[in-house]
Parts: sequence; C-alpha cells; structure tokens
Amino acid sequence: MEMITKAPRGTGDVLPADSHRWQHVEQTCMAIARDFGFKEIRTPVFEHTELFLRSVGETTDVVQKEMYTFEDKGKRSITLRPEGTAGAARLLLESGLYAGALPVKTAYVTSCYRYEKPQAGRLREFHQFGVECFGAASPVADAEIIALADTILKEFKVPDVTLYINSIGCPTCRAEYQKALKAYFEAKKDELCETCRDRLERNPMRILDCKSPVCSEIAKDAPKILDHLCDDCRDHFEAVKACLTAADIPFEIDEGIVRGLDYYTRTVFEFVSSAPVLGSQATVLGGGRYDGLIEELGGPHLPSLGWAMGLERLLIVLDACGYKFPEPPACEVYFAPMGDAAAKACFALANQLRAGGVSAETDIAGRGLKAQMKYADKLGARYVIVVGDNELETGDVVLKEMQTGETSPAKLDESLYTTLYNKALDRQLSGVADLLSEVAE
Repeated sequence: MEMITKAPRGTGDVLPADSHRWQHVEQTCMAIARDFGFKEIRTPVFEHTELFLRSVGETTDVVQKEMYTFEDKGKRSITLRPEGTAGAARLLLESGLYAGALPVKTAYVTSCYRYEKPQAGRLREFHQFGVECFGAASPVADAEIIALADTILKEFKVPDVTLYINSIGCPTCRAEYQKALKAYFEAKKDELCETCRDRLERNPMRILDCKSPVCSEIAKDAPKILDHLCDDCRDHFEAVKACLTAADIPFEIDEGIVRGLDYYTRTVFEFVSSAPVLGSQATVLGGGRYDGLIEELGGPHLPSLGWAMGLERLLIVLDACGYKFPEPPACEVYFAPMGDAAAKACFALANQLRAGGVSAETDIAGRGLKAQMKYADKLGARYVIVVGDNELETGDVVLKEMQTGETSPAKLDESLYTTLYNKALDRQLSGVADLLSEVAE
C-alpha cells in the first residue's frame, strides 16, 4: 500500500520542534488581551453558510471565490469558517451574552479556511488571533482595541510597523460616497479588470482594494471617503485620532483602506510591516468597527468592533527580525535503568517527579545503556541518573549534568525532588544575574 505522505496544498504541519513557538505567541497574545479585559471564546470550525453570506457579504471575494462550502448528510449548506468575527457574533446571540453587562469583550485563537493561491504568510488553512468587542459605540473603544494591537506588536518587537487608519462612514454617508465612486469608475470602466467591472455594479468600494496595478493607478484619483462623511462619522473619527494621540500611538491616514469584508463601518485600520520577507502581503493585523453586523444577523442594534492577526504571517516576520523565542521546556532528568528491577523503579520515580512538576523521562524502548545515553542527549535532558542493582540497594546515585559532564551525588528518595528544584533555582538566579549584567552594560 502506498504511503500518504503529502498534506493538502495550502496547509502546513507544526512539528514538535516548532510547537513551543506557536504556544509562546498564542499565550502572549491572550495574556495581553486579558490585561485589556478580553476573555477567550471558542467557536465551531464550521457554521451554516447563511451566517457568512449575511455577515461577510455576498459581493466579497471571500464569499464569491474563497469559501469552502459543502452540503452535509442532512442536506444543509455548511461552510468552514473563512474568518472569526461571524462565529463570535453568532455565539454572542445564541448564548444571550448581549443581554448581560456590556461591552462583551472576547478573544480567540482560531483556524480559518479560504481557497486561494498559497503564498508567503497566506495559506488555505491559516490561523488567527482575534478580538471582538460587542456593545461599545464610543470612539474610545476604537482606540482601545488599536492600543491592544499596538501593545502586542511592541511586545514581540515587530520592526518597521506603521499604523494606518481610515473611516468608511456609516450606511447613510457611504451610500452617497458609493454614488460618487460609481460615477468616477463608470467613466473608466473599459480600463478596469474583469473582476472590478463586476464590482462596479455590486460594490464600487471593492475596487479601491484591487491588487491589479492598472486598477490601483485608476483608484488613486477616485473620490475620497473622508470628503463624504456625515457630521457624526467625522466627529467619531476625529475623536479616535485624538485618543490615539493622547496615548502616544502614532498613525497615518490612508483613505485606501476599506478592508475586505462588507460588515465594516466607520473606523478601519491596518498595522503594516515593511519587512521584505512578506513581499506584497505586508499587513500584519487589520480590523475595524462593524456597528450593523449584530442587527444584520437578527439581533439588536449593538455597535461593535474587532481585529484579527494572521499567526503564520507574524511568525514569518518574527523569524526574519531575529526574535528570540524562549527555549522549549527541556527534560529535567532522564533515568537510565539497567535491568528489569531498575526499569520498574525508574518508572515509579519518574512518575513521582512528574506529579511534582518536574519533567522526567525513562527508557520505555528496552534500549541498552549506551543507546539510552545517546537518546537522553537527543532529548536535551539536563541530567541523567544511571540506575542498576547497586544503586537500588544503596539508594545512592550520581546525577550527571549532560552539558558540562559534571557529576554530583543524589539519593533515590524524596530528597531527589529537592535536589533538582535547588539546581533549577540556581539556574534561574544565574539567568537573572546575567540579564541584570547585560542591562547594566
């Protein structure tokens, strides 16, 4: 039988050597989000297709070209989630959280699925960290979620990042803007790409987001949304800018930002990295306000906002800029038994240490001593204890430090835990001393 050894195109595995990097990024993002009052949620990997048609928008590329949609055995149309906001909004309504204390602040790490050409930082199965804030109309809320994103990117020391913001108004002022856009692009219809000619009838604002060089050049002279904002939307945007300025968060206005999903209103923003490793896909994080989404899904009017960040893309940037990830947890002690009696004793000792929070391993493959030592070295074990008949009889063992080769006496009893704990504490104190020395220099 032929081996199946290739993952589907546009997907990727996380190997044991890399999993700690993902865990570090996810845990750091979630910890900072908690500081801002956001709490974790988890939603299904698939939803009813109607949810995305009504939220993301039938005229978007996501719905028209990229969704993984299928019919289940009950003849229901099901779609793998292409983004996280719609599922979070559905959760809010189904659980009744919107009827409690507002705002409801949620955060998630999630997988998403879009059928598109795989490229650097963009896969068909990709992962996001995202936040959603439901029930907050104040421009301070806009500034707060931007500040959360800014804090995360600064924590990871992401280089050369610029925050771009824009306002795309509310449905009232955007309707007038759509008319102006349509009139402008109608005169240049023959020069637009085929996709944008279709967008001209369905949603002219999508043309502003086209990656075609020809369409991008035409869009440079298109009417500007900020010139068409109503008084309320203009005041809101000015207040957002004032809050960011008060918090010393620098930004630039980019009237070309419209975001790719129909549910956005008013404030939209992107954090863009100039790191060449991403090529043209330089947006690290993006989001905005979506005041009409909950109502569109059948709920009450509930002004809301959020953002999402691609984790694959973030990891590419962090690798390119030399970010120092914490070392993965290492095996603290490896018991190398010689003989059946020693194997049983080592198994019991390793289990006892694990219960106390010490990472411990022992031979479970029936290896000889030489092979066990090689295996312990590959594991990165800090210490090895060889246990034979003599050690079992006396309880006296030798603790060998694998990196230096140094040895020290130890006991095969409860005191072993104390010995390992003290050695770990010494390492930590030494590390702190080295760090303080570096700071002092």
